[in-house]
Amino acid sequence: MSTDSDKASTPTDADLLALHVKGDPDAFGEIVRRHRDRLWAVALRTLSDREEAADAVQDALVSAYRAAHTFRGQSAVTTWLHRITVNACLDRARKTASRRTSPVAETERLEQLLEPEESAALPAERQDVHRELLIALRTLAEEQRAALVLVDMQGYSVAEAAAILDVPTGTVKSRCSRGRARLLPLVTHLRDDDGDSDPKSGGRNRAQGTSVPPTAGPKGTGAVKGGGGRA
Repeated sequence: MSTDSDKASTPTDADLLALHVKGDPDAFGEIVRRHRDRLWAVALRTLSDREEAADAVQDALVSAYRAAHTFRGQSAVTTWLHRITVNACLDRARKTASRRTSPVAETERLEQLLEPEESAALPAERQDVHRELLIALRTLAEEQRAALVLVDMQGYSVAEAAAILDVPTGTVKSRCSRGRARLLPLVTHLRDDDGDSDPKSGGRNRAQGTSVPPTAGPKGTGAVKGGGGRA
Protein backbone atom coordinates (compact mmCIF):
# COMPACT_ATOMS: atom_id res chain seq x y z
CA MET A 1 0.00 0.00 0.00
CA SER A 2 1.46 3.34 -1.02
CA THR A 3 1.83 6.08 1.58
CA ASP A 4 1.81 9.84 1.32
CA SER A 5 5.59 9.79 1.64
CA ASP A 6 5.82 7.37 -1.31
CA LYS A 7 3.67 9.65 -3.44
CA ALA A 8 5.71 12.67 -2.40
CA SER A 9 8.92 10.91 -3.42
CA THR A 10 7.61 9.96 -6.86
CA PRO A 11 8.89 12.54 -9.35
CA THR A 12 6.37 14.26 -11.57
CA ASP A 13 6.73 14.29 -15.34
CA ALA A 14 8.05 17.84 -15.13
CA ASP A 15 10.59 16.76 -12.50
CA LEU A 16 11.77 13.93 -14.75
CA LEU A 17 12.08 16.22 -17.75
CA ALA A 18 14.14 18.67 -15.69
CA LEU A 19 16.37 15.82 -14.51
CA HIS A 20 16.81 14.71 -18.11
CA VAL A 21 17.90 18.20 -19.13
CA LYS A 22 20.43 18.13 -16.27
CA GLY A 23 21.89 14.90 -17.61
CA ASP A 24 20.09 12.13 -15.71
CA PRO A 25 20.45 9.07 -17.99
CA ASP A 26 17.26 7.36 -16.79
CA ALA A 27 14.76 10.20 -16.43
CA PHE A 28 13.55 10.36 -20.02
CA GLY A 29 13.14 6.59 -20.15
CA GLU A 30 10.72 6.80 -17.23
CA ILE A 31 8.70 9.47 -19.06
CA VAL A 32 8.52 7.19 -22.09
CA ARG A 33 7.41 4.27 -19.91
CA ARG A 34 4.59 6.34 -18.42
CA HIS A 35 3.16 7.73 -21.66
CA ARG A 36 4.19 5.49 -24.56
CA ASP A 37 1.02 3.39 -24.63
CA ARG A 38 -1.26 6.38 -25.15
CA LEU A 39 1.09 7.97 -27.67
CA TRP A 40 1.14 4.68 -29.57
CA ALA A 41 -2.68 4.42 -29.55
CA VAL A 42 -3.05 7.97 -30.89
CA ALA A 43 -0.47 7.39 -33.62
CA LEU A 44 -1.91 4.03 -34.64
CA ARG A 45 -5.44 5.33 -35.00
CA THR A 46 -4.36 8.53 -36.72
CA LEU A 47 -2.24 6.73 -39.32
CA SER A 48 -3.96 3.31 -39.49
CA ASP A 49 -0.62 1.71 -40.27
CA ARG A 50 1.55 -0.02 -37.69
CA GLU A 51 4.90 0.74 -39.34
CA GLU A 52 4.02 4.39 -39.95
CA ALA A 53 2.69 4.74 -36.40
CA ALA A 54 5.81 3.16 -34.91
CA ASP A 55 8.02 5.48 -36.95
CA ALA A 56 5.92 8.51 -35.98
CA VAL A 57 6.16 7.72 -32.27
CA GLN A 58 9.88 7.07 -32.62
CA ASP A 59 10.34 10.40 -34.41
CA ALA A 60 8.27 12.17 -31.76
CA LEU A 61 10.22 10.71 -28.85
CA VAL A 62 13.54 11.56 -30.45
CA SER A 63 12.29 15.12 -31.02
CA ALA A 64 11.08 15.38 -27.44
CA TYR A 65 14.38 14.00 -26.13
CA ARG A 66 16.33 16.62 -28.05
CA ALA A 67 13.93 19.51 -27.38
CA ALA A 68 13.40 18.88 -23.67
CA HIS A 69 15.35 22.01 -22.80
CA THR A 70 12.71 24.10 -24.61
CA PHE A 71 9.87 22.91 -22.36
CA ARG A 72 8.65 25.84 -20.28
CA GLY A 73 5.87 24.21 -18.29
CA GLN A 74 3.08 26.15 -19.98
CA SER A 75 1.23 22.86 -20.44
CA ALA A 76 1.47 19.40 -18.94
CA VAL A 77 4.32 17.22 -20.15
CA THR A 78 1.81 14.70 -21.47
CA THR A 79 0.12 17.43 -23.53
CA TRP A 80 3.50 18.48 -24.89
CA LEU A 81 4.35 14.88 -25.83
CA HIS A 82 0.98 14.32 -27.49
CA ARG A 83 1.37 17.52 -29.51
CA ILE A 84 4.76 16.40 -30.80
CA THR A 85 3.36 12.96 -31.61
CA VAL A 86 0.29 14.26 -33.44
CA ASN A 87 2.47 16.63 -35.46
CA ALA A 88 4.76 13.73 -36.38
CA CYS A 89 1.71 11.73 -37.47
CA LEU A 90 0.31 14.57 -39.56
CA ASP A 91 3.69 15.06 -41.25
CA ARG A 92 3.78 11.39 -42.19
CA ALA A 93 0.16 11.38 -43.31
CA ARG A 94 0.77 14.30 -45.66
CA LYS A 95 3.89 12.70 -47.12
CA THR A 96 2.11 9.44 -47.84
CA ALA A 97 -1.20 10.91 -49.03
CA SER A 98 -0.15 10.54 -52.67
CA ARG A 99 0.87 6.91 -52.22
CA ARG A 100 -2.40 5.25 -51.24
CA THR A 101 -2.53 1.49 -51.69
CA SER A 102 -5.29 -0.47 -53.36
CA PRO A 103 -8.50 -1.09 -51.34
CA VAL A 104 -7.60 -4.77 -50.84
CA ALA A 105 -4.14 -4.00 -49.53
CA GLU A 106 -5.57 -1.19 -47.39
CA THR A 107 -8.06 -3.57 -45.77
CA GLU A 108 -5.39 -6.17 -45.11
CA ARG A 109 -3.23 -3.58 -43.43
CA LEU A 110 -6.12 -2.27 -41.31
CA GLU A 111 -6.80 -5.80 -40.09
CA GLN A 112 -3.34 -5.80 -38.56
CA LEU A 113 -4.40 -3.02 -36.20
CA LEU A 114 -6.16 -5.59 -34.07
CA GLU A 115 -3.71 -7.20 -31.69
CA PRO A 116 -3.83 -11.05 -31.91
CA GLU A 117 -5.28 -11.41 -28.43
CA GLU A 118 -7.79 -8.64 -29.08
CA SER A 119 -8.84 -10.17 -32.37
CA ALA A 120 -9.44 -13.55 -30.74
CA ALA A 121 -11.52 -12.01 -27.97
CA LEU A 122 -13.82 -9.99 -30.23
CA PRO A 123 -16.84 -11.44 -31.99
CA ALA A 124 -16.47 -11.57 -35.78
CA GLU A 125 -19.08 -8.86 -36.29
CA ARG A 126 -17.23 -6.57 -33.84
CA GLN A 127 -14.02 -7.00 -35.81
CA ASP A 128 -15.91 -6.09 -38.98
CA VAL A 129 -17.18 -2.89 -37.34
CA HIS A 130 -13.64 -2.09 -36.22
CA ARG A 131 -12.26 -2.48 -39.73
CA GLU A 132 -15.03 -0.49 -41.40
CA LEU A 133 -14.66 2.37 -38.94
CA LEU A 134 -10.93 2.55 -39.56
CA ILE A 135 -11.45 2.45 -43.32
CA ALA A 136 -14.01 5.27 -43.06
CA LEU A 137 -11.66 7.25 -40.82
CA ARG A 138 -9.01 7.18 -43.55
CA THR A 139 -11.30 9.24 -45.81
CA LEU A 140 -11.02 12.28 -43.53
CA ALA A 141 -8.56 15.13 -43.83
CA GLU A 142 -5.60 14.60 -41.51
CA GLU A 143 -6.58 17.43 -39.15
CA GLN A 144 -10.15 16.14 -38.80
CA ARG A 145 -8.89 12.62 -38.24
CA ALA A 146 -6.50 13.73 -35.50
CA ALA A 147 -9.26 15.64 -33.70
CA LEU A 148 -11.68 12.70 -33.86
CA VAL A 149 -9.03 10.24 -32.69
CA LEU A 150 -8.27 12.36 -29.64
CA VAL A 151 -11.88 13.20 -28.70
CA ASP A 152 -13.98 10.27 -29.88
CA MET A 153 -11.50 7.40 -29.60
CA GLN A 154 -9.03 8.38 -26.90
CA GLY A 155 -11.59 10.16 -24.73
CA TYR A 156 -9.88 13.53 -24.36
CA SER A 157 -12.06 16.54 -23.69
CA VAL A 158 -12.29 19.21 -26.38
CA ALA A 159 -10.13 21.49 -24.23
CA GLU A 160 -7.47 18.80 -23.82
CA ALA A 161 -7.48 18.05 -27.54
CA ALA A 162 -7.17 21.75 -28.29
CA ALA A 163 -4.10 21.96 -26.06
CA ILE A 164 -2.55 18.93 -27.74
CA LEU A 165 -3.26 20.20 -31.25
CA ASP A 166 -2.33 23.77 -30.26
CA VAL A 167 -5.52 25.21 -31.76
CA PRO A 168 -8.59 26.96 -30.26
CA THR A 169 -11.34 24.79 -28.81
CA GLY A 170 -13.68 26.07 -31.50
CA THR A 171 -11.37 24.65 -34.16
CA VAL A 172 -11.44 21.23 -32.51
CA LYS A 173 -15.23 21.35 -32.30
CA SER A 174 -15.44 22.34 -35.97
CA ARG A 175 -13.05 19.59 -37.09
CA CYS A 176 -14.92 16.98 -35.07
CA SER A 177 -18.28 18.16 -36.36
CA ARG A 178 -17.17 18.10 -39.99
CA GLY A 179 -15.43 14.78 -39.54
CA ARG A 180 -18.50 13.18 -37.98
CA ALA A 181 -20.72 14.58 -40.72
CA ARG A 182 -18.49 13.02 -43.33
CA LEU A 183 -18.26 9.71 -41.48
CA LEU A 184 -22.00 9.42 -40.80
CA PRO A 185 -23.11 8.22 -44.26
CA LEU A 186 -20.20 5.77 -44.32
CA VAL A 187 -21.02 4.08 -41.02
CA THR A 188 -24.80 4.45 -40.66
CA HIS A 189 -25.24 0.84 -41.73
CA LEU A 190 -23.17 -0.25 -38.71
CA ARG A 191 -25.73 1.04 -36.21
CA ASP A 192 -27.48 -1.33 -33.86
CA ASP A 193 -31.25 -1.50 -33.85
CA ASP A 194 -31.36 0.69 -30.76
CA GLY A 195 -29.02 3.27 -32.26
CA ASP A 196 -26.16 2.66 -29.84
CA SER A 197 -23.65 2.95 -32.68
CA ASP A 198 -24.20 6.63 -33.37
CA PRO A 199 -20.75 7.86 -34.46
CA LYS A 200 -21.65 11.38 -33.40
CA SER A 201 -21.36 10.38 -29.76
CA GLY A 202 -17.91 11.45 -28.66
CA GLY A 203 -15.39 11.68 -25.87
CA ARG A 204 -15.75 10.03 -22.50
CA ASN A 205 -19.53 9.98 -22.79
CA ARG A 206 -19.64 8.39 -26.21
CA ALA A 207 -21.95 5.45 -26.82
CA GLN A 208 -20.19 2.12 -26.72
CA GLY A 209 -21.79 0.73 -29.85
CA THR A 210 -19.22 2.02 -32.35
CA SER A 211 -16.30 2.95 -30.18
CA VAL A 212 -13.22 1.32 -31.65
CA PRO A 213 -11.88 -1.35 -29.28
CA PRO A 214 -8.86 -0.03 -27.32
CA THR A 215 -5.70 -0.73 -29.26
CA ALA A 216 -3.02 -2.32 -27.14
CA GLY A 217 0.11 -0.19 -27.07
CA PRO A 218 3.72 -1.30 -26.96
CA LYS A 219 4.63 -3.42 -23.96
CA GLY A 220 7.67 -3.07 -21.78
CA THR A 221 10.21 -0.27 -21.93
CA GLY A 222 11.99 -1.18 -25.13
CA ALA A 223 12.17 0.86 -28.30
CA VAL A 224 8.92 1.83 -29.97
CA LYS A 225 10.21 1.07 -33.44
CA GLY A 226 8.52 -1.88 -35.08
CA GLY A 227 5.39 -1.96 -32.92
CA GLY A 228 6.75 -0.96 -29.56
CA GLY A 229 9.04 -3.81 -28.76
CA ARG A 230 6.67 -6.61 -29.80
CA ALA A 231 8.22 -9.55 -31.57
